[in-house]
Amino acid sequence: MKITIMTLFPEMCNSVLDESIIGRARKSGIIEIDTVNIRDFTHDKHNRVDDAPYGGGMGMLMQTQPIYDCFASLCSEDGKKPHLIYMSAQGKTLTQKRVKELSQLPNIAILCGHYEGVDERIIEEIVDEEISVGDYVLTGGELPALILSDSIARMIDGVLPNDEAKELESHYSGLLEYPQYTRPPEWHGRKVPDILLSGHHGNIDKWRREKSLERTLERRPDMLKSAELTKKDREYLAKLKENK
Repeated sequence: MKITIMTLFPEMCNSVLDESIIGRARKSGIIEIDTVNIRDFTHDKHNRVDDAPYGGGMGMLMQTQPIYDCFASLCSEDGKKPHLIYMSAQGKTLTQKRVKELSQLPNIAILCGHYEGVDERIIEEIVDEEISVGDYVLTGGELPALILSDSIARMIDGVLPNDEAKELESHYSGLLEYPQYTRPPEWHGRKVPDILLSGHHGNIDKWRREKSLERTLERRPDMLKSAELTKKDREYLAKLKENK
């Protein structure tokens, strides 16, 4: 899979992408994540990529020409149009379900806006979808693009140490993850639950599932509407609600 981040700050993105699990996956060739500098495609002799918005107002807008030429270069290089995502506070909120879907695509480009955003005509002309990472505003699209890239990359086979790791995490199955513990067995008077020290994997799995259900009911009950629940899960949730 290939992901290309279109940005004015490639160094900022690469400083994150070169580290940890994603960095190792890039170096080993498991996934290709590149950055391209939109400023390299401007026709302005001063390397400007922005201008004042028509109609007045605060801030500056990124212009159509550098962005379009940057994307056209990607299309020419790959021989086909990548699925282009614009990171925008006006987009649909990113979910694990959408991450899974995007991880099945062979080629994705992510456009990072800056200043007051991009000329609307770029969105109309080449953007396939707008995605938001939450109901708040940032100074640019680089951090959201890194979040999206990381969430997609870890769905690719071989990026994580084992596939089970991602399947047990919060949101993957529609539930929040169960609480986890490591050594020492007691810290500041707080003990690791005895069941986790028992060595009985069947009981441990049951405990983890129940804690996952409890935590989701307590913190994100909205997620239970679309979660993949078994008959036993529903019975356990019913008991929890009765005891509230």
